[in-house]
Amino acid sequence: MRLWHQNLLSILPKSQLLAQWRELNSIFAKEDRHILINYIYDYSKDDLFAYTQLVLYEMRARSINIRTIDKMERYFGDESYEKVAHPFVHQHNEEYLEICYFNLKEKFMRGQKDFDAERYEALRKIYCLSLCSKQT
Repeated sequence: MRLWHQNLLSILPKSQLLAQWRELNSIFAKEDRHILINYIYDYSKDDLFAYTQLVLYEMRARSINIRTIDKMERYFGDESYEKVAHPFVHQHNEEYLEICYFNLKEKFMRGQKDFDAERYEALRKIYCLSLCSKQT
């Protein structure tokens, strides 16, 4: 279970984006605990709501059919949420971006079917814009 760094949502292969939605729904349904996502419970629901909106935006931008949002609606209810520009700011930092980058790079290297060279090049650009210049 992983919540991908928000800067990578636009270039995630479809299978990872769909899995992200499933993982969010699992959180909405049972507040899953997992070593890779436990940090989200240290933040207000504002962060999770903002992150969820980013995932939904990307799914809609790709015309991915979102079959159910009922778990999300129940989880967040009718409350209003503060706008959060960078969800999970202390966790989704540069180091985490790097971790996510290498995770996706391996998927590309191993030949994940929905991860083409164009998407990988977009991933490399995001990574380099964020981190390459800082490592030298």
